[in-house]
Amino acid sequence: MSILPDTSDWTWVLDRPCGDCGYDATALTGAEVAPFLGTVARTWAEVLRRPDVGVRRRVDRWSALEYGAHVRDVLRLCDARVTLMRIQNSPVFPDWDQDRTAHDADYAGQDPVVVATGLTAAADRFASDLGEVDGRDWGRPGRRSDGATFSVDSFARYVLHDLWHHLWDVDAPRPPAT
Repeated sequence: MSILPDTSDWTWVLDRPCGDCGYDATALTGAEVAPFLGTVARTWAEVLRRPDVGVRRRVDRWSALEYGAHVRDVLRLCDARVTLMRIQNSPVFPDWDQDRTAHDADYAGQDPVVVATGLTAAADRFASDLGEVDGRDWGRPGRRSDGATFSVDSFARYVLHDLWHHLWDVDAPRPPAT
């Protein structure tokens, strides 16, 4: 069963709370994101132990397993993007087609234990790398090919929304973060 690609520009979550999941990016700084990543990863590990982890509960949404694999890959990708922002002057991020990746990497066929382990490792790595950012580095810019511009600070808060929102997508409790 195919899911329509999400072509929404979610950057608006940096300016106002998400009406679906309740995440409020204005309530924290990028420096405050790192401590929440471990908690979010542990919640995802619990989700990935569900007996029906591979079942799509709605026709318009991935299964919890597919979302977990996506979140793992988002963490890896976004960690690399923060690294680019820290070592290059205003880099343009390479395009990433999340739907193509889900198909090509067979998210639906992955082992949930392996996904949980990879997601936790990616969250730990991202948290560690964010923990190394200080001072003016929080303001270093980077941008997507569509022109959306981020600072390291806004990007960290934007990424946390993705992880948080997908917990909402799979009807999981969201740990306090905002």
